[in-house]
Amino acid sequence: MNEPIFFTPVFKYRVWGGNNLQSFGYTLPYERTGECWGISAHRNGESIVKGGRYDNVTLRDLYRDEPALFGESLTSEEFPLLVKLLDATDDLSVQVHPNDDEAKQLENDEAYGKTECWYVVDARPGSELILGHHAETTEEFQKKVAEEDWHGLLKKVPVQKGDFVYVPSGTIHAIGKGIIILETQQSSDTTYRVYDFDRVESDGKKRELHLDKAIQVTNTPDKQAIGRDNTTISASAGGIINRLVQAPSFSVYELSVRGEFQFERPGSYLLATVVQGEGTCHTNQQAFSLAAGDHFLLPNDLRNIVMDGDMTIICSHPN
Repeated sequence: MNEPIFFTPVFKYRVWGGNNLQSFGYTLPYERTGECWGISAHRNGESIVKGGRYDNVTLRDLYRDEPALFGESLTSEEFPLLVKLLDATDDLSVQVHPNDDEAKQLENDEAYGKTECWYVVDARPGSELILGHHAETTEEFQKKVAEEDWHGLLKKVPVQKGDFVYVPSGTIHAIGKGIIILETQQSSDTTYRVYDFDRVESDGKKRELHLDKAIQVTNTPDKQAIGRDNTTISASAGGIINRLVQAPSFSVYELSVRGEFQFERPGSYLLATVVQGEGTCHTNQQAFSLAAGDHFLLPNDLRNIVMDGDMTIICSHPN
């Protein structure tokens, strides 16, 4: 199949969410919509194909039944990645995720740990992330958590629109309020909360913390953050592809289309989300309209791509 495959997103209520994802043209189901799972085969929110030959098929079934769409070197029975948009109207909890081995040890139903990365789609002035901690030992980490010395423990990083952050498993982190993120991650829904700002849900109860597991999987001492790669993969007058990160689990790219742009698809297939603007993808005498908020797959057979318009697309493939 040599045409893009589009997906209907799945929306998630989150206590820290809001309505800012409406800017992508979505009709939101919740007053506090925190996440849009744009490309997912995870059981907690499966993407469904929208239109075309595979209309109404889940991505999980597509990956299982149509392996040729993804190339011949599939290394896992479970689809490896999950792509989502997040609206942090309020601060997310301070949290950490396990690696693959830890997830299999600590959780009964996860195929992967969770390494992730964030492309900042938008951010209010003064926005910050929590990324990492200052403790040198596990004992020091536990002491600062017990004393609720969050100022002394947590590292904060200012961010603005267009920034990119790589967050490997074991990294203490939180997305601050006022930020919209495009997140590329391993296909996992396991989160260990360390601190949740003492807020309560609608039932008046605080959300559960997972301190024992969090301490077990947190990198101590903290590892230095990896910056934006920014290697140019392809460029012409009509566009450019810059690689943002090449990690063990995935590679992520920023595709900027500023006219007509022809390029060769990296990876055996490519996951894509339009985060800004609009344009067209041309293939086999067909033209597929693209706009901010669209999530789609460029399958294995679709190697040479032609796009035009004025748009920014974040793309990824597993490694």
